[in-house]
Amino acid sequence: MAVSSEMVKELRSMTGAGILDCKNALEGSDGNMEKAIEWLKKRNAAVAVKKVSRDAKDGKIASYIHGEGRLGVLVEINSETDFVARSDDFNGFVKEICLQIAAMSPTYVVREEVPAELVEKQKEIALAQLGETKKPAEVLARIVEGKLAKWYGEICLMEQTYIRDDSKTVRDLLTDVIGRCGENIRVRRFVRYNLGEGL
Repeated sequence: MAVSSEMVKELRSMTGAGILDCKNALEGSDGNMEKAIEWLKKRNAAVAVKKVSRDAKDGKIASYIHGEGRLGVLVEINSETDFVARSDDFNGFVKEICLQIAAMSPTYVVREEVPAELVEKQKEIALAQLGETKKPAEVLARIVEGKLAKWYGEICLMEQTYIRDDSKTVRDLLTDVIGRCGENIRVRRFVRYNLGEGL
């Protein structure tokens, strides 16, 4: 099937992918938009896997203030080069991460940062919620793992549901931007301030 420039333009507006990537995706999926989007997701995931081990020491520190100064976010997001750090894709991602942190109040970037004692305490809470049950140990373990996964999805930025699209996680959003930029990008750290919190 011949791919028209209108089809490429439509896919580009839907995904933000490059023109050549959109053309290849449409050609590889016989002009089917849904399959082309899936093709781009797989391509971005493959690019992200290749790039994840590379150093990301450039990037930027960004801030976001909301509610007339009642809520603030400070975040460091790294890229491999300052060229990517100045790109629209990167800066759009930075803005989205600031909004995500402001709206969803994560505590950690990834689950590996969560202290082991906190994880153990959460497991104890999950078991206590199950109460006295006659379920087999392996079933209980799966239930506890499910509860832990849900908890990680609340406290870890990368595992949270993306505020603008509940079919994606923040990690999916990161994978997409890595695929478009062609460099390793990572959220290194953040701080969220809420006026009067902890007083």
